[in-house]
Amino acid sequence: MAGTAGTPGTPRVLRAMNDRAALDLLLAHGPLSRTRIGKLTGLSKPTASQLLARLEAAGLVLASGTTEGRPGPNAQLYEVNPASAYAAGLDVTPERVLAAVADITGRTVGTHEVPTPGRRGTEAVVRQVTEALDGAVKAAGLARDDVRRLVVATPGAFDPTTGRLRYASHLPGWHSPTLLDELAAALPMPVEYENDVNLVAVAEQRLGAARGHEDFVLLWNEAGLGAALVLGGRLHRGWTGGAGEVGFLPVPGAPLVRQVTKANSGGYQELAGSQAIPQLARELGMANVPSEPYAEAAATLVRRAVAEDTVLNRLLLQTYATRLATGLASLVSVLDPELVVLSGASLTAGGEVLRALVEAELAELAASRPRLVVGDVTERPVLRGALESALAATRDEVFDTSR
Repeated sequence: MAGTAGTPGTPRVLRAMNDRAALDLLLAHGPLSRTRIGKLTGLSKPTASQLLARLEAAGLVLASGTTEGRPGPNAQLYEVNPASAYAAGLDVTPERVLAAVADITGRTVGTHEVPTPGRRGTEAVVRQVTEALDGAVKAAGLARDDVRRLVVATPGAFDPTTGRLRYASHLPGWHSPTLLDELAAALPMPVEYENDVNLVAVAEQRLGAARGHEDFVLLWNEAGLGAALVLGGRLHRGWTGGAGEVGFLPVPGAPLVRQVTKANSGGYQELAGSQAIPQLARELGMANVPSEPYAEAAATLVRRAVAEDTVLNRLLLQTYATRLATGLASLVSVLDPELVVLSGASLTAGGEVLRALVEAELAELAASRPRLVVGDVTERPVLRGALESALAATRDEVFDTSR
C-alpha cells in the first residue's frame, strides 16, 4: 500500500536519498559526469539525468565544463554549487578570536582575527565575536545573513545545565551566565559551542588520521593538555561537558594538585604539558632553551630534538614520551580505544620519532595496545574542526530535498 508523501519508502524520500548520495559523491570526488554518477550510485542514466536536472534547478549543482582530453565524446561535468550555502567557525583563545567562513564544499573563503588583550567583560566578548565574524564575512565578499550556521570553539565546555563555561578559568569574559543569550541576540544564525579539542577530533575524523574510525582518543598538547573521546562514532562530552579534561588527571611522577579548577591545572598538565618541556630542557642542562611563549618553545625543542641526534636530545624525547604515556595509560585502560591520535604542536613536532617512543612506553604501561598515529590536520585544526562541524549540520539542512 502506498504511503503518504514524505514517509519511508515513498518516491519523495527515495529521490531525496538519491539526491543526497549524489551530492556527497560530488563533494568527495569533485566534478563528475552523469554516467559516472550513475555508476557510483547504481542509478540508470535516465534517473541520473533527472536527478542532476532536479539538483541544478534547486541551485545545488552547477555544470562545470566537460571531459575534454579523454577518449570518446566529451561529457558534461557537474559539481556542487559552492554558493548554495555558507557556514562559519570561530576559534577562541585568551589572546585572540579567529573566524573563518567556508562555502558548502568546505573551501575557506574568508578569515579574520581579532586580538583580545587584557581582561574583558561580556559586552567586550560579544563585540569581539561579532567583529571577528563580520571581518571574515567581509573578506569572503558576503553579508552576515549569508552564513547559515556558526560553531564556536573554546577551551573548556559550556555546562548544559547552567550555560556557564567550565574548565577554562583562563578565558576572561566568557563565564557570565547570560553570555550565550547575549551572543544569540547579537547573531542572526544558529550558534553552537564546542570544546576546542573535541573539534580537532572532528577534523581528524572527517579529514585526517581518524577517518574510518569510530572509537579513538585524541590527545592534544599545545597551550593546554587535553583529550577528545570518540566512542561509537560520537563525541563523548560527559555530564557537564568535562570529558577529556585530562590535564586535571592525577598521575604518578607529579605532585597532587588540589582545587584543580582554581589552579586551572592538574598532575598530568604539570607532568607532560607544553610548559614542562622547556623546564625539562633546563633541568637537563641544555643550552639555547627558547624564551618564547611556552607552547611555541616546547614545539621548537621537540622539533630540534628530532632533527639533532644528541644524547641530551634523546633523553629529552624519551623522558617526554614516558610522561605522555603515563597519562595515556589511564585513558587506554578505561576506554580501550582502537586508535590514539597525537595532535597539537607539542606532539606533532615530534613526528614519527616521538610517536614510536610513546607507543613503546604505552605498551609497557597499559594492557591494551591501541595503534598510535600522528594527526594529519596541522593547519589551524581547531578552526578546521569548527568549520567541519558547522558544515555537516548545514549540509544536512541544505541538501534535504524531501521537503
